[in-house]
Amino acid sequence: MPSRPNFHAAGAIGTLSLQPMKMRQSLSTFERAFEEEMEIDRQRREAIHRATQRRARKRTIERNVRMGRMRFVVLSFTLATTAIVVSIVMFKVLYVLME
Repeated sequence: MPSRPNFHAAGAIGTLSLQPMKMRQSLSTFERAFEEEMEIDRQRREAIHRATQRRARKRTIERNVRMGRMRFVVLSFTLATTAIVVSIVMFKVLYVLME
């Protein structure tokens, strides 16, 4: 059990002057810990933001590649279809002209 402080004038003044010092010290320690925690949180938020930007950039690139492939397939199909249709029509016209 902690001993009780003496309440004579010198002891009371000494005790009172120690209490604010401890309070200031613990408050400054608390503020320092709070600032460190704020810095850690800020760094974590920035890291999350950078990771989100990287994922978005990656998805955009993948979407562009996928759309580019699809456009190429559609273009190739259109060219092949056009060539086949033109060949068929050309031979039909040639057949009609040769009769």
